[in-house]
Amino acid sequence: NCGIATGWKLSKWRCFRALCCKGPPPPRPEYDLVCIGLTGSGKTSLLSQLCSESPENIVSTTGFSIKAVPFQNAILNVKELGGADNIRKYWSRYYQGSQGVIFVLESAFSEDDLKTARNELHPALQHPQLCTLPFLILANHQDKPAARSVQEIKKYFELEPLARGKRWILKPCSLDDMEAVKDSFSLLINLLEERDFEPSRM
Repeated sequence: NCGIATGWKLSKWRCFRALCCKGPPPPRPEYDLVCIGLTGSGKTSLLSQLCSESPENIVSTTGFSIKAVPFQNAILNVKELGGADNIRKYWSRYYQGSQGVIFVLESAFSEDDLKTARNELHPALQHPQLCTLPFLILANHQDKPAARSVQEIKKYFELEPLARGKRWILKPCSLDDMEAVKDSFSLLINLLEERDFEPSRM
């Protein structure tokens, strides 16, 4: 009888443990990001592909749009700002509340456009509301013949001296290799998670 009672208790405990410890998975953390870059850099296309949206429905952003980009370990609420001349001067109005920054540039830009992109990235890196945040810089359209390499872009944008002491990632990408894009975003998520566990933020 003792053996039967013990077996029943063990079975009951296992059932209780299964019910208590096998609940729904914990919710994924959400991070609010701002995405900037000149018109034509491919911001909208990259974000739409990450959200599995149809390429036929992609329209260039003229003001701003917000997309919830899902990843296995996080959800990124990305506020994409239009990159036209008449909109860029208002970018800083939308920085507040951001936890990270995505800057997309066209690797095959003309010299003039590349200079403009540099002139936009530099103040963003130094802006009071962004300067301490993780940055992901995507050198897009690497599939184009005139695309500059990551090393060329790093040198031209003076990233080593300018971003010293900051958390930043520079990665090549193209719409033809979305797995590489996802890997780049995973690195950004790692930086966001590390920032969550800083002593000053505990």
